[in-house]
Parts: sequence; structure tokens; C-alpha cells
Amino acid sequence: MPTAQEILSKLVSFPVLGGQNNLSIIAYIQDYLSSHAINYTLVPNEEGTKASLHCRIGPAVDGGVILSGHTDVVPVKGQAWDTDPFQLIQKGDKLYARGACDMKGFLACCLAALPDMITADLQKPIYFAFSYDEEIGCLAAPALVEHINQTYSEKPAYAIIGEPSMMKPIVGQKGICIYKTTVNGSAGHSSRIRQEVSAIHEATRLILWLENKMDRLIEAGHIDERFTPPHTSLHIGKIQGGIASNVIADACTFYWDVRIIPRDKLADIHKEFEAYCREREQIVRKRFPGFQITTTEDHPAVPHLDTPEHLPIVDLVKRLSGHDKLNAVSYAAEAGQFAEGGFQAVICGPGSIIQAHRANEFIAIEQLEQGVEFMRKLVEELA
Repeated sequence: MPTAQEILSKLVSFPVLGGQNNLSIIAYIQDYLSSHAINYTLVPNEEGTKASLHCRIGPAVDGGVILSGHTDVVPVKGQAWDTDPFQLIQKGDKLYARGACDMKGFLACCLAALPDMITADLQKPIYFAFSYDEEIGCLAAPALVEHINQTYSEKPAYAIIGEPSMMKPIVGQKGICIYKTTVNGSAGHSSRIRQEVSAIHEATRLILWLENKMDRLIEAGHIDERFTPPHTSLHIGKIQGGIASNVIADACTFYWDVRIIPRDKLADIHKEFEAYCREREQIVRKRFPGFQITTTEDHPAVPHLDTPEHLPIVDLVKRLSGHDKLNAVSYAAEAGQFAEGGFQAVICGPGSIIQAHRANEFIAIEQLEQGVEFMRKLVEELA
């Protein structure tokens, strides 16, 4: 029976980045499940180049637990790694590799526990739900969640999403949506700035509106101290426009993300922003009738997570993890999507998010062992 560390060594050897074909790592998981006589279901993308996977271990009865993780990782290009990022290297009490922490460590704990899950007399089932393209916007989880709901005659109750949390229960996450806004102005000589319409100048007005909107939410008391920062954030991460310093830009595009606390609504912010854009169009079209502002979602919105403390899953994860303090995180994850699908959801997994997405990513061996112990307790709980 392979250990979690041995399985992790194999999982990190698949350099599957977000957006890329993940069938190699899925094939390894398929073979592993088949060797234990576990039937599984694939949820492929339209092109058949990627697939999520789910399966059930135990009886087909209501009330089971989904263990959710993703198979993709972020790029290593441009990062100063001291070791091969796709080879698990042990140094002291740490295991280094891309994905060791985020989040193949959790997948390894799930797979290592499979033999015990099979031999235990489970009274409630355990499900694996492994997705693709989480790192580029949690793109596959909605279809995976829907497929789970459609496939099984019984209804799972809980979903534990194994993002690195140092094995501490996380009951809240911010939602996120990334938008693309394009401004079309009129080109001309820079000396005609009063006659033409600079798309860059107008884009700057929109960017300042977004920053001011964030400030207005804070001033209105839209605060949730569980998060850092404790409010909805609006951030412009990329801007493109203009061809020369002495040419008025006729086009400018910027990308902005909203990371939203549970009490706020993405739709409200987007609606207000669109209203301001229409105001600017009415004013500027008096000078240039072709002036236009368009905004689209660059990635589908990922919903927030806000699991009430009184729900049974919270007590369950507290018992399994040995941690009573509840936390919230400002990053997005698939937990909110599982909650929208009708499952009580909590984030809890081995490793520290501080290690994620950086050079020399590692997971402490102690954390991996705690993940294995978590699985052992889960099997006991359901047996």
C-alpha cells in the first residue's frame, strides 16, 4: 500500500498547468482507482482534452462526504527554483515541488486512505471529486458539481475542499469576478486633446470610479473582520492602450477584479459601474459620437463561501482536524461552488497557503501526516 508521500511524488511529476491537458494525471488516478476496483466517472470538457473525475466509496445512501481537490498547478516559468519543481525533493522535514502544497498533498492523502475506506464498514459514503482548471478561475467545478448531483441516486451532504489551510477549518471565502473593460475613443494628434477623445483618459476616470467605489463601501460600513482586507476589494491588474506618446489613444482596455465579501453583491457593483459608463457615454458623445465603453466578464464569477457555524459540517471538521477556531480566507476556491450545488462546504487541507504559487513551494511532512490522520478519523466517523 503506497504512502501519501509516495503518491505525492507521483502526482507532482505531472506538470499540468491550469488551462492545459490534464489527462495524464487523471489517467494515473484512474489506474489507481481501478487497481482497487473502484468505479469512477469522468466529466470531460467539450474538446475531450481535459477531465474532472468523481467516484463513490461506500454505500449509496444519503449523507456522505465529498473530498474535493484540483489536479492543475500554476506555472514555474520565471521563478528561481533550487530544485526540479516537478520532482518531489525532501530537505529535512519539508517536501519540495510545484503542487506539493497547492494542492496535490491533499489528493495524496485521499488516495493513500482509499484502502482503509474500502475495508471499513462505511455507513455513509465518501466521494472523490477532482477537477481541472481551478488555477485559472475555478472553471471546471460547476460542471463537476452538477454531474455529481445528476449521477448518484443518493444525496451527499458535505463537501470538504482540501485547499492548504494548515488543517484548520475555513468557513468563509471571498467571491471573485474578473472583468474586461474596453474604451473606444478617437485617434489624433496629441495637440488636439480637446477636440478628440482619449480612450486612456476616459479609462482613467473609470479606474478612479472603481477605487472610489471600494472606498465608499468601506465608509458605509461594509466590513467583515474575518477577511484580510476586511472589505470587498476592487483592483486593476492590467491596462493596455495607445501607440505613441504624441498620438491620442483611440482604444484602451483594462482588466479588473472584484473580491467580494459575502454581504456585498457583484451584480450591484457591476450595475453601478455600468450606469456610470452610460453617463460618460452621453457626455463624451457630444464631442465624438462613436465613443463607447464595453465591459464583459473575463472569467465567470466564482461565488463566495459563508458556511454558518451551526451547520453539522462545521462540528464534523472541527472533530476531524482537532482545531476549534474557524477562519476565513480572501482567495477564491471551489468551496463556494460546492455550496451553491447544495452541499455544506468547508475548506480544510494540509500545508500553508503562504507556500502556494511561489518558488520552492513545499509541504511540511508533519502537515502531510496530519492530512492522513484527518482521513483516518473520517473513515472512523463514517464506519
